[in-house]
Amino acid sequence: MLGLDTNILIRYIVQDDPVQSPLVSRFLKQKCTDESNCYISHIVLCELVWVLESAYRYKREQVAETLKLILETRQFSVEKPESARAALKTYRIGKADFSDALLGETNKSYGCETTITFDKKASETDTFQLLTEKLFI
Repeated sequence: MLGLDTNILIRYIVQDDPVQSPLVSRFLKQKCTDESNCYISHIVLCELVWVLESAYRYKREQVAETLKLILETRQFSVEKPESARAALKTYRIGKADFSDALLGETNKSYGCETTITFDKKASETDTFQLLTEKLFI
């Protein structure tokens, strides 16, 4: 199995480099197969979202659709896919960043009842709780 870096996925998705984009397309077609998947970590997913949103100005729905396609591609093996799918659902319908949604879901998968945060957007999801004085009562 081969691991993929964020820049490989970016070149493939946006097809904006006349040298690298065709090279990546050829590589993925030949090396990421049903018999030999390519691995995508949670870090790569988070970086991918950040780059698409910040550098390429993708809207949340465009990013969500891109993530959905990655998760559905048989030639990719995504780290803890069940957590990534749940995070995608949270990201798609809420205000939390994808990385926060993924963090909350990953922590949940390891048995955490919640993830404590100061992030108000993240605290609106069911996997986070805002740290306030109320937690000490």
